[in-house]
Amino acid sequence: MLKMDVIRLIVFVCCMMLLQTGRANSSGCSDVNFVQRSTWGASSPRSTTSLAGNLDYYIIHHTADGGSCSTQNACSRRVRGIQNHHKNNERWNDIGYNFLIGGDNRVYVGRGWNNQGAHAPSYNSRSIGISMIGNYVSAQPSSGMMTALENLRQCGVDLGKVKSGYHACGHSDFSSTLCPGSALRSLVNGWGRCDR
Repeated sequence: MLKMDVIRLIVFVCCMMLLQTGRANSSGCSDVNFVQRSTWGASSPRSTTSLAGNLDYYIIHHTADGGSCSTQNACSRRVRGIQNHHKNNERWNDIGYNFLIGGDNRVYVGRGWNNQGAHAPSYNSRSIGISMIGNYVSAQPSSGMMTALENLRQCGVDLGKVKSGYHACGHSDFSSTLCPGSALRSLVNGWGRCDR
C-alpha cells in the first residue's frame, strides 16, 4: 500500500512540474507553451459566448501600444493591462483576443478556443483572434514569436477547432485599421492564406 502511495505522489509531482512550466496543457499541443489565465492573473469575464469548432479564420493582430515584453512576468503584466483596458475602457466582457503571443515566445490564453472573441466585428463568431504583443508597423516579430504563432495555428487544426484549409488574415483585411502593422502584415500575406 505504501509503495502505491509513493508512486502516486511521484506521478502527481511530475505532472505539477510540467504544468508549472506551461509545457503540459489540456489541449495536447506539445509544441505550444501556453500560459493559462490563472497563471497570468486574469480577472473573470463578465460573460462568455460559446464558439463553435471547425472555424474558417485566424485573424492576426498586434497590441500596438505599450511595448513588447521578454519575460513571463513582463508579458503577464502586459496581458493584464490589455484585459483591463478592454473591460474598463472598451466595456467588453473580457480581453478581446483568443490568444496573445509574447516576446518570451509563450502563448497567453485570452478567451481560448471555446469562447468568442471581440477582435473583428462580423468575424468574431467565425475566427480565432491572435495578437502579437508589441508594435509591428516597422519591426517584425522575432522568429521565436512567429514559430509560436505557427505552432498555435497548427494546434487549432489538430484539435479540430479550425479547419485545415483555414484562412489566415491580418485585422486590416476586415477593417480600416493599421493593425497588425505593415511589417507583420507582410509576413501574414506571405502565407498566402487570406481569401475572404
